[in-house]
Amino acid sequence: MTQSEPPSLPLYSPARVRDLLTRHGLRPTKSLGQNFLIDGNILRAIAQAGGAAPGVPVLEVGPGLGVLTRELAARGAHVTALEKDERLRPVLAETLAGQDVQVVWGDALDFDYASLPAGTRVIANLPYYITGPLLARFMQAPGIISATVLVQKEVAGRLAARPGEDNYGFLSALAALYGTVQHVRDVPKGAFLPAPDVTSSVVRLDFDRARPAPKPAFLKFVEAALHHRRKTLRNNLRLAGFGGEAVGEALMAAGLRPDVRAEDVPLEDLRVLARRLGVLR
Repeated sequence: MTQSEPPSLPLYSPARVRDLLTRHGLRPTKSLGQNFLIDGNILRAIAQAGGAAPGVPVLEVGPGLGVLTRELAARGAHVTALEKDERLRPVLAETLAGQDVQVVWGDALDFDYASLPAGTRVIANLPYYITGPLLARFMQAPGIISATVLVQKEVAGRLAARPGEDNYGFLSALAALYGTVQHVRDVPKGAFLPAPDVTSSVVRLDFDRARPAPKPAFLKFVEAALHHRRKTLRNNLRLAGFGGEAVGEALMAAGLRPDVRAEDVPLEDLRVLARRLGVLR
């Protein structure tokens, strides 16, 4: 700590963040999506909305300087933090000293999410460049029951969109297949250092683990159906290798117009089509 930055300042304050970066010779890396939170109200809102509480297993992806990590640990959660940037080892050793936190070093896309204990809650400021793949992994991990995450506002809109809405696509369908989505709050650019180019949002996804997980074949079918969401569903399915005549008959049997757009079709109608086309038995 420099003389000009007293240790009484909270860890999330811009002065403390700059001091940490300066003392450790670091600069935020844009390619890793490093935008550090500097707003205490936002930090507390994320931890509260995510359900961080005594004894709760929490997974954080991309702890950065450990600002949100400390807030989660202070609430009594058992925190596992995944961090790819090895340059942050000395920073996290400093900021997380004495905290109930296990830091796992490596790429979050390579982590075995199936190994997490039942009841795990994800609470994280996600690296924006891998948000979609990470959310898919959270949804498919049986031990994870919720994910409260900071994402681009555009992504938050896609997660919560319903068939027929402008933002509806495969990510929307995936979220609906696994559970529910709640918009918690928007986060202005000034809540980060450095400020990102876009507005962010906090969303909470709750996964219904009592519901049978969607079959992989159906997920592939939905992804193909929504691959070009503004094209007709018939054309998308043809591009995916389904015969035109079979698709036409299936659409008619499901009560759908032959020119219906993919983004306008409810999931239950896609399920009917998948059965008609032999994807589901």
